Amino acid sequence: MLNPSTIAFACGFAAGAVLGIAGRAGRFCTLAMLEDAFFGSDYRRLRSFALAAAVALLLTQALAAFGIVDLSRSIYLTASIGLGGVIIGGLMFGVGMALVGTCGFGTLVRVGGGDLRAIVVFLVLGLSALATMRGITGMLRVALIEPLSLQLAEGRNQTLTSLLGAGSTARAILVVTIATALAFWALADGRLIRSPRLLASGLAVGAAIAFGWFATGWLADDEFDPVRVSSLTFVAPLGDTILYIATFSGARLNFGIGSVAGVVTGSFAAAIFARGFRWEACDDARELKRHMIGALLMGVGGIMSMGCTIGQGLSAFSTLAVSAPIAMLAIACGAYLGLEFTMTGEWLPAFRRLFGAST
Repeated sequence: MLNPSTIAFACGFAAGAVLGIAGRAGRFCTLAMLEDAFFGSDYRRLRSFALAAAVALLLTQALAAFGIVDLSRSIYLTASIGLGGVIIGGLMFGVGMALVGTCGFGTLVRVGGGDLRAIVVFLVLGLSALATMRGITGMLRVALIEPLSLQLAEGRNQTLTSLLGAGSTARAILVVTIATALAFWALADGRLIRSPRLLASGLAVGAAIAFGWFATGWLADDEFDPVRVSSLTFVAPLGDTILYIATFSGARLNFGIGSVAGVVTGSFAAAIFARGFRWEACDDARELKRHMIGALLMGVGGIMSMGCTIGQGLSAFSTLAVSAPIAMLAIACGAYLGLEFTMTGEWLPAFRRLFGAST
């Protein structure tokens, strides 16, 4: 019989492969989503992301409502809200992904397409994430998160419904209302419907998020060999993957490692099928330096904010964690600053435009 960790790995691989195909063939990219919205007034990718969030929320909450998955066992539904980590870490992650040109998930998609720069980003991001979880920069994380955390009342967690004191009926109404509003906005103008790849990607990614909760919370659930209840995110799993490769005999497979392997494999398959696989490298040392700095910011910031655009924006959001919209707003602000810097080479004008200060 397969043990729980192997089941979790296999399910993570399957969910990751769906995202890898969506990222490569379906053009699902969270940085491109923000860039299109900020500078191109093109909201199709953002609408695809909103559709994914609606599907993930509806399916995940259905699993919880029927008692299939206990979301309270996830890392997102804690008894405190780490505002310092979520905001500062989110800003760092946003700036970092703008410097790199993609997020942790997009990095894996690029690896599958033959981008050698992405391999460097993967290594720096993964190692900096490990250091922030367990190593030297972990002291910075603790120093910023603990003093700026909001401790909740006894018996409460950071679920929106818990904070509101809502019962099961009110929770169901709230979930349906939010999901319907997101789906309506995503589909309202018809542009997403006329973009079948983005439409399919949004649906598939949302379903993959819910499947992640189902896989770790039910399929791989074993009281004698417990597996952490989790879904897709692409910061800590990159570090776990590096650690597993380096310490094979003393490490354990998990859902996150499977998802990393799945995204790369799915992206590779999609690239080969579309004849889009090609080797790429940095143009010069300056570009390499920008990628390494961006990866460092993403690794540290992603751990501090407890997730990336996928981890907080979709996985945490599907649990109704209040940290999700806060983190996404911080990431969006950081991405705007980073994108402005990459275009102008200056930080001050970007700050002025973002915060509406006069020049």
